[in-house]
Amino acid sequence: QVQLVESGGGSVQPGASLTLSCTASAGSISSYAVGWFRQAPGKEREGVSCISTGDGSTAYADSVKGRFTISKDNVKDTVYLQMNDLKPEDTAIFYCASTYGVGCAFYSISSYYNSWGQGTQVTVSS
Repeated sequence: QVQLVESGGGSVQPGASLTLSCTASAGSISSYAVGWFRQAPGKEREGVSCISTGDGSTAYADSVKGRFTISKDNVKDTVYLQMNDLKPEDTAIFYCASTYGVGCAFYSISSYYNSWGQGTQVTVSS
């Protein structure tokens, strides 16, 4: 089972950009579909985006479409979440997760995923 590690979080002002990275500390991430979730204080975990294995098709929550881009670098064995035009409501702990499933049809369902990282904090505030 792959072990995931997120990085790239931080504190930024509204309108800024951040890129989160998800790598495998054990195993390889390239064979799995990978999703990003976030959880804000007092709120449920929310599926943000997913990238499938194979054709690399993607999925996004409506709240981030047009602002966030998920990508995968198979050479670096890393999945990225490029976040632009960040808003205060994006403040959350962001988690990456991998699934034995190959696609992203169920990307927003936590139980679809088998392995989770520890999370990285993203804070957007002026």
